[in-house]
Amino acid sequence: MFLKLSGRRCLVVGAGNIAESKVTSLVAAEATVTVIAPDARPEVQKLAQMGKIMWHARAFQESDLDGIFLVVSGTNSASVDRAVYTAAKARGILCNAVDDPPYCDFYFPSVVQRGDLQIAISTAGESPALAQRLRKEIDAHLPQDAGRWLADLGQLRREVLAAEPQSEDRKSLLHQLARRDVCGAAECPSRVMARQHAKKLAAAARKEIA
Repeated sequence: MFLKLSGRRCLVVGAGNIAESKVTSLVAAEATVTVIAPDARPEVQKLAQMGKIMWHARAFQESDLDGIFLVVSGTNSASVDRAVYTAAKARGILCNAVDDPPYCDFYFPSVVQRGDLQIAISTAGESPALAQRLRKEIDAHLPQDAGRWLADLGQLRREVLAAEPQSEDRKSLLHQLARRDVCGAAECPSRVMARQHAKKLAAAARKEIA
């Protein structure tokens, strides 16, 4: 499941080595991030100074969970992380206690990304190192322009959806287009194919009316 976190209030408890990457990934997802930690690594402090996160230099309090959508606890204390998880669970808030799978409602995957194309690898917390290795292998083989290709494919899909009614033929066409190279040009082979398919359906409809 991919969650849209843009504008969502997310809490990170901890701001050291364990939590820093979680803070930056939530910022990248455009979440509204609050960090609770007595001390913070320089990168976290910099994000706070830039106004990209809010940092409270103190210990966690249960009231910090008020209005929170998702929480990550990545301190150097398992007892603190588990206490955060227990408090979040009582409020129905999704929680990840970093590197403690039984106290996680979700996991942070290793992600390969090209634009809107995302490939996530998870080992359910069993071996983050394996997930990272697989990410590097997939990243090395995935074309760098895959994101641009997906953007063109998405636009072509919207054109097909607007031109043709829902049917098995339309579904089949969309699957065929996903296997072909797509570009933004009007003479793109995939777009020509889509237009020809639409004309064929229109001609068939006219024959039925006649």
